[in-house]
Parts: sequence; C-alpha cells; structure tokens
Amino acid sequence: MNNSKQVQSMRKVTVFALLLFTFALSTACRYDMQDQPRLKPYKESDFFADGKAMRDLPEGTVARGQLKEDKAFYTGKKENADPNIQVETTTDASGNTLVSSFPNDIEEIPMPVTEEVLDRGEERYKIFCMVCHGPVGSGDGMVVRRGYPQPPTYHDDRLRNAPAGHFFDVMTNGWGKMNSYASMIPVADRWAIVAYIRALQASQNPQGFGNEGGRPATNSNTANEESNTNGTAGNTAGNGGGDQ
Repeated sequence: MNNSKQVQSMRKVTVFALLLFTFALSTACRYDMQDQPRLKPYKESDFFADGKAMRDLPEGTVARGQLKEDKAFYTGKKENADPNIQVETTTDASGNTLVSSFPNDIEEIPMPVTEEVLDRGEERYKIFCMVCHGPVGSGDGMVVRRGYPQPPTYHDDRLRNAPAGHFFDVMTNGWGKMNSYASMIPVADRWAIVAYIRALQASQNPQGFGNEGGRPATNSNTANEESNTNGTAGNTAGNGGGDQ
C-alpha cells in the first residue's frame, strides 16, 4: 500500500512539474513575440538609408478597386478631353452668365439604364437633391422656399440639351454654390441620379424629348425601356427631383 501511494504521489509531482515547465515555456514565447523589435509608422529608423521606418509605395501602385480604367464612367469626360477648349455661354434674365456648351462631357450614360437603376436614382435624388432642386427639378426645393439661392431648372433648353456627363460632373466636382457630393454619393449612384434627372426632364417635356429639341431619357442601350422611364417620372412628378 505504501508503495502504491508513493507511486501515485510521484506521478502527481511529475505531472505538476510538466505542467509548470510547459506554462513557463509558453509564457516566455509569448513575451518574446509580443515585444519583438519592430518599426512603427512615421518613426525614424537607422536601418534604411533615408532614415524613415515607412517604405514608399512602388511607382504605379494602385489600391485594390481603385484602378478606374473606364474614364467615362468615373469622370463623365471624353477620353481625350481638352481642358482648354472654348465653351459657349449665355446670359439669363437675371444677367447671370451660364455655360451652354459642354464639349468635354460624354453624351450618354455609360451603363445600362434599367428600372432598378431609375428606382435607385429616384431614391438617391430624394435624399441628396430634392431639398434644393425640388420634386421635379424646377429648382423650388424646400431650402429655396426658405431663402436659399435658387438653382436653375432642369427644364430649360440649356440643361435639357446638356450631355449626361455634365450632371455627373456637377455632382462630382460641384458647380456654382453647389458643393461636391463625391464623398457622399458613389459613382454608380451618381449615374443613377443622372438617369432619373433625364426621366424628370422627359416627364415635363414628353413631346419634345428625344427629338431635335431634347436629349433621350436613357442611353443608346436602353431605347426599349423609354416607356418605363417616362412612367417612373410621371409617377414621381409630385415627389421626385433632379440635380444641377
């Protein structure tokens, strides 16, 4: 009996010693890895010749998802846009000088315009644009009624004949008293708003739109959806909107 108890006691001591040894090794390993030498961003370093801890990105590096090869889609501009090209201007009844030609802007929306795109454009328009531009793009939004400067209507010949890229450019870079909305509205949503603006323009001038006096409501790939476009705009004439 005594020998059996001694054996059991020795086993317990051995197991305890092994556990203690394992614990000591594991904590020592964690301590070493936790406090290993490393370089912190924006700190000095004598390891590199330029004295900086951070390394410069290789020339031509593009972040994932930021290549933006489709210039028309991401800028609304033509491939060989000329920033020095002369534009035509007109003067409105108040004496304001207005740009009436947009030679660098693309003519059509560079993505398929579907019913879903128009619905998305209507939703985004009501969130970001209607407060100034009004339900149908007449420039009579709620803040305008309370004294804010009135934006131009989308339904005069100047903006009815403006290319699709102009409206995208305004949302992206701002125009006049309107600031850029690029940080708030993704690229695809900006084009959806442009599509909805075209629908609003068609709803207010259905006979002249699509002929010599107006722009088509959609792009060239969606001619069969023109009736859906007009229907959407007609249903939202009381509570939709448009962007300068």
